Amino acid sequence: MKKEQKNILEVHLINKIYNQGLSNEVDALTDVSLTIKEGEMVSIMGPSGSGKTTLLNCISGIDEATSGKIMLDGVDLQKMSDRKKTKYRASKMGFIFQTFNLIPVLTALENVEMPLLVTGIKPKEVEKRAKEMLRIVNLEDRFDHKPSELSGGQRQRVTIARALVHNPKIVWADEPTGNLDSVTANKVFDMMIKLNKELGITFVVVTHDQRIADKTQRVIRIDSGKIV
Repeated sequence: MKKEQKNILEVHLINKIYNQGLSNEVDALTDVSLTIKEGEMVSIMGPSGSGKTTLLNCISGIDEATSGKIMLDGVDLQKMSDRKKTKYRASKMGFIFQTFNLIPVLTALENVEMPLLVTGIKPKEVEKRAKEMLRIVNLEDRFDHKPSELSGGQRQRVTIARALVHNPKIVWADEPTGNLDSVTANKVFDMMIKLNKELGITFVVVTHDQRIADKTQRVIRIDSGKIV
């Protein structure tokens, strides 16, 4: 009998209100509830300005929901101090952004080592794990290359390696293929799917691209700050 997957994320009736001065309030999210199972690959879709990125930022703890409950791997994010939340994100989560966010003066290997350096792992082990992760994303011949010496697809693979090197519980990806041409985008996303299956890491992907969303196991649609 197949083991029942547990919920890694439980979001219950979260709201996000932005105050824009002089009693002008914007409801960015309204009563959003959702669950995501461990090992799932889920996409969040919606038109521009629908609240996709706001939702991702709130459920990952980058931003604070105005109200509601967010349970991640059994931990209540809303009850954590900013310091604890930052530490929790660094150890339990991985992030992949459209803009790569790589440090230009560091090599591919050094960029991937970054999340491990804050965990207190010995330098030799840090280097070993970073190299292993770059091999997994087929960049074993690019260890010493800086971001400017890599193609867009290669840079995004370095970003993926950095997001996964500390074996996070969940990876958040905001338009991870948005800066890539369609052929490269498909290759990069197929690699993410492969890593999801092989490593069992949960992926939550914000995308406006239906072709990318179709490759995920489930699509959550959002419009005007509400799940539809």
